[in-house]
Amino acid sequence: MSAFSTAATTGRKKRGEGHTRREEILQAAKELFLEHGYDSVTIRKIADRVGVSAPALYLYFPDKEQMMLALCDQTFGLLLDSLGDIEKTVTDPRERIRRFGEAYLRFGLQHPDEYRLIFLGSNIPESMRKIGHRMPTDDLSRPGVVGAVVFQRLVTVLVEAEASGLKLNYPADTCAELCWMAIHGLTSAFILKPEFPWSNRELLIDGMFAMIMKGLVKEG
Repeated sequence: MSAFSTAATTGRKKRGEGHTRREEILQAAKELFLEHGYDSVTIRKIADRVGVSAPALYLYFPDKEQMMLALCDQTFGLLLDSLGDIEKTVTDPRERIRRFGEAYLRFGLQHPDEYRLIFLGSNIPESMRKIGHRMPTDDLSRPGVVGAVVFQRLVTVLVEAEASGLKLNYPADTCAELCWMAIHGLTSAFILKPEFPWSNRELLIDGMFAMIMKGLVKEG
């Protein structure tokens, strides 16, 4: 058997090409999860989409749950980049809160497939359903942790805003959850109903954030 046929049979990449195959697997898993739903997709379907055997796929991921967690981390990792820029450049506490929320909303609208996958279906792995955004963030190598890191960054921004003199109406983690719920509603509506005759998308976004800030921060 030739070296080429051996590689084709096992699905192994050449040394140094494993990252490429891993990305191919994640892309195939994402497509299939979106097309058929997480629960309906099997390892065999993903392997067939990639063009490898199921045993070859197991070299990269032990099960589809680990693929979904990796996709969550990949998606939230992109959002973290934009949040880092805000933390470095925006100092006003009110503006920081708003900019964090707007970054989340814009991210969802710019990546509708990823948003659908993570937030608009029954795709959450069992290991995350009961802990979600409250997953401990002390181990950044833990699969699925990046979403919790994003949430904690928002909590930190709210805590720092309160320390600077702003008065929050609720505890910082509750404010963070309320902020997310409101933004998620608007983001979901835009993604799920793209052709609905909304009055003015930008005005709706501005109005939503004005309402969020009034609800979270005490006047005076």
